[in-house]
Amino acid sequence: MHENIVLTEAAYYILLSLYTPQHGYGIMQRTEALSGGRIHLAAGTLYGALNSLCEKGWIQPLKTETGSRRKEYQLTERGQEVLRGELERLRQLVASGDEVLGKNGGTGQNGEVVRKAPVESGVLRR
Repeated sequence: MHENIVLTEAAYYILLSLYTPQHGYGIMQRTEALSGGRIHLAAGTLYGALNSLCEKGWIQPLKTETGSRRKEYQLTERGQEVLRGELERLRQLVASGDEVLGKNGGTGQNGEVVRKAPVESGVLRR
């Protein structure tokens, strides 16, 4: 069964950053680095997202040493499936865009709009 799960950009980068276990501050840093600085997570936003992702079963906290306040999280098998599904969805979006607009974003050498494939009723004809 194929699910239509669409991740927010922040959720995508949080899951991606948890490909290797991380603590909260590490997740914030890795997310910002992976997104090229587009995603900057405040602590409250991050921990709300982590709770939501835990409830969905996509990530899980690692067991911590007694007395340690630092909580680390890891991606679950289900989380990896969701992340791979999102990557495939994004690849399809890019491929459709390239097919319609062309590799250079729908503009020719002189900046003119180039239409590669006719679109009819929202469906691309092949």
